[in-house]
Amino acid sequence: MLDIAGTWLTAEDRQLLRQPEVGGLILFARNIEHPAQVRELCAAIRAERPDLLLAVDQEGGRVQRLRQGFVRLPAMGALAAHGEDERLAEECGWLMATEVLAAGLDFSFAPVLDLDHGRSAVIGSRGFAGEPEAVVRLAGAFVRGMHAAGMAATGKHFPGHGWAEADSHVAIPTDERSLDAIRAQDLLPFQRLGGQLDALMPAHVIYSQVDEQPAGFSRRWLQDILRGELGFGGVVFSDDLSMAGAHVAGDAAARIEAALAAGCDIGLVCNDRAAAELALSALQRLDAKPSPRLAGMRRRAFPGVDYKQNPRWLRALESLRQARLID
Repeated sequence: MLDIAGTWLTAEDRQLLRQPEVGGLILFARNIEHPAQVRELCAAIRAERPDLLLAVDQEGGRVQRLRQGFVRLPAMGALAAHGEDERLAEECGWLMATEVLAAGLDFSFAPVLDLDHGRSAVIGSRGFAGEPEAVVRLAGAFVRGMHAAGMAATGKHFPGHGWAEADSHVAIPTDERSLDAIRAQDLLPFQRLGGQLDALMPAHVIYSQVDEQPAGFSRRWLQDILRGELGFGGVVFSDDLSMAGAHVAGDAAARIEAALAAGCDIGLVCNDRAAAELALSALQRLDAKPSPRLAGMRRRAFPGVDYKQNPRWLRALESLRQARLID
């Protein structure tokens, strides 16, 4: 899964997207102007490759790529501060998914299942709460809303990014706790919600008492624990392999090979076209084939462009306004 530079497809983009090893495209803020433009861009991408997965990060709060003409959702941590109201969490999930689907995309990489331990600035209020049970309740409700709208849900960042203090975008974070300590806290939302999630994204974090490799490159985490012990059968997306936390595996070719060998179904290579082309060449050398699991991430409904007339839309907006979670 890769990205593009602008708000429309160039000839180079079109050529790259035609390669069968490319399984998806993720949009960033630079690709987005307003809802109609996003729909046109998605239509152009689907005209080249109808099978591509189209994704975005639309969590709410500070991680919200779709802004102009879209509801500005609260950070998920605001829901816990509002009394852990599952109804409001479900409305947030439904609203987010409805808008993303109506823009022509398949899914948002959400929800965040990391515990907010008060240590990680990169997670912080992106997490629903600091207690596992609260995260399970609120994130579970958010997922119900996503599913009701027709969107697959992706939990991140397995097995929990909330304890490690470094930001994996610019450094290689380490979590020094024992496996038992992680099981007792951060792993619980992934374990309890695994049957409701369609996909997971592992963290670029080294859990030093468990494996010397970051979770996204670790067969111990992805094969033994996630697939084996937890019985997870959904898609595993790598986190962005251009992030500093992934550089322990080598260049982009080595990173995507390591991610797939560990158990990822698809690797993201973003914000670096040269790295994406290097990763693509590696996949072509390996004669890599798309995982059959990926089909489960396609959108299951299209709300249409007049979704704001839907009575549920109006009720959801009013609920969130009354709770002072949106303007």
